Amino acid sequence: MLRMNGIKLKPGEPVSQIAEKAAVRLRVKKTAVKNLKIVKESIDARGRGGVSFVYTVDFETDDEERLLKRAADHKISLKKAPDTSYCRVISGYEDTSGYNGERPVIIGFGPCGMFAALILAEAGLRPIVLEQGRQVEQRSRDVEHFWETGELDEMSNVQFGEGGAGTFSDGKLTTGIKDPRIGKVNEEFIEAGASETIAYKHMPHIGTDVLKTVVKNIRRKITGLGGEIMFESEVVSLECADGTAKAVKLADGSMIESSHIVLAIGNSSRRTFETLYRSGIAMEAKPFSVGVRIEHPQSLINYAQYGEVNDSEGRLSAAVYKLSYHCRESGRGVYTFCMCPGGTVVGAASERECEVTNGMSVFARDGENANSALLVSVSPEDCMRETGDTTPLAGVKFQRALERSAYELGGGGYTAPAETVGEFLCRGTAEPAVKATYRPGVRHADLTHCLPAFVTDAMKEALPEMSRRLHGFDLDGALLTAVETRSSSPVRILRDGKFQSISAAGLFPGGEGAGYAGGIMSSAVDGVKIAEQIIKELCMK
Repeated sequence: MLRMNGIKLKPGEPVSQIAEKAAVRLRVKKTAVKNLKIVKESIDARGRGGVSFVYTVDFETDDEERLLKRAADHKISLKKAPDTSYCRVISGYEDTSGYNGERPVIIGFGPCGMFAALILAEAGLRPIVLEQGRQVEQRSRDVEHFWETGELDEMSNVQFGEGGAGTFSDGKLTTGIKDPRIGKVNEEFIEAGASETIAYKHMPHIGTDVLKTVVKNIRRKITGLGGEIMFESEVVSLECADGTAKAVKLADGSMIESSHIVLAIGNSSRRTFETLYRSGIAMEAKPFSVGVRIEHPQSLINYAQYGEVNDSEGRLSAAVYKLSYHCRESGRGVYTFCMCPGGTVVGAASERECEVTNGMSVFARDGENANSALLVSVSPEDCMRETGDTTPLAGVKFQRALERSAYELGGGGYTAPAETVGEFLCRGTAEPAVKATYRPGVRHADLTHCLPAFVTDAMKEALPEMSRRLHGFDLDGALLTAVETRSSSPVRILRDGKFQSISAAGLFPGGEGAGYAGGIMSSAVDGVKIAEQIIKELCMK
């Protein structure tokens, strides 16, 4: 199998021409390029010739060595395709003859917990998953009810329930990590109903509408392999003895024993953070970010990124962006995050009288608006200064303060405060260029009343500078909706090189909530790594 980079197609050219272009470059017949598979697709809008799709492909041929030599002689990008099969990663763990029948326990059924459970179930270890929220079918109804009425269920919402917070944020799989386990995660998502394109798109996404089915199918696969998933099962304490995790206690008073407990609780599990801290589990404050959601017309983003382009086949998807800026004096970072092309801004609260925003897209990404988080970096020292709290939970206290302030500024009922960029930048009154998508609704307000000065000052400095890179980003009529506080965990639960808590052997903190991941893919991969370690400990003689 060979790999070739840099094959370009114009939007009007069919994908079927990839094999032909590869053959022309190698000076062979098209029939010599066999079983072609797209490995990566990206969009290049910087070239003089306009927008192009750029592909990396793997293919088979009858005379690999000859073609490799020809490619080297003519400086053509061609090499042997790497082996990315997952079995290579866990080679040596397949012998389970030493397994004593103990069932690992997993707390949380987001990406980390889900993939830890799947790998353990595939190894025959019959994991028990404890999820305080509900199955995705009921959870979807609970979330829709909240968006329609403003009546919040603290156990079943955008943050808590089957699939985790990512279920209601487009299912983005973009990640900065490089790990062969990514292929395994993609394979499972595709088998469960995701588009095959997630395996090669530059910024892949599943879509909230599709992800609801995907997580349900993965759940069924886990239970079909002997795993057990207990919904509406809140863990209220961790039982330890002699520095080793022994069991968990549920809200109904029942106890589940295990010496291998995976903590995959997500970045909004504040009550669990507090419980663990009181129990003496080692943790530390970590940096995170807060800010707002910014909405533009998707047509503006498309033009800024693509210009005028003939896309008669409709292959160009809604344009995306990723921007960052470093403040000149403060050195504070400002950046966009979780950009949702053709998406909506959604209510993502999980606590009473706390206003939280997030972004969501369906797979088609065909809405009129684009939205993204516009975030400012926050240090542990910032949180301690703002709250007077010197514990590792200062960030939680800081987040809550902002969310409660936004709730009050919005007038209650989870109506969100919002204002235009023009007003925020003190350029005068500006009519919104978009219809606000946030539900239950928005209320016009001065956002400096719910965000600290160090955050708003950084955003005000960054917006015009970001517009230099993406024309129109500081459009007066763009809409800012507050607040976005749940982009990452404010704590890190400390673990050693074998993924175990440094203060409780047998407790495996993982994923985004524990401070070791930053999105669906990295959280899922972290869950796979933890499962591999548990398999090694329980099954290897």
